[in-house]
Amino acid sequence: MTTPAKSTAPAAAIPTARAPSPVVALSARDLNAQGGIFCPSPKADMKVWNTHPKVYLEIARTGEAKCPYCGTVYRLRDGEKVGHGH
Repeated sequence: MTTPAKSTAPAAAIPTARAPSPVVALSARDLNAQGGIFCPSPKADMKVWNTHPKVYLEIARTGEAKCPYCGTVYRLRDGEKVGHGH
């Protein structure tokens, strides 16, 4: 008689609430000439040694962008306008 094999599948994960994504308020002057910013950014108080690859985020068109790596949201402050050449 053989004994049944034990399952090595992980136990079902209990859903947990995710922490809200950090939001970084920007002025139009914080954007580069193309209307964007790079993440990780000193504006988000990130330590360079503990971050993800550098990603360019377009902000000027919609007023905000979310980093696909860390989830940080970069958003223009209320009333900020991005013009040509800032």
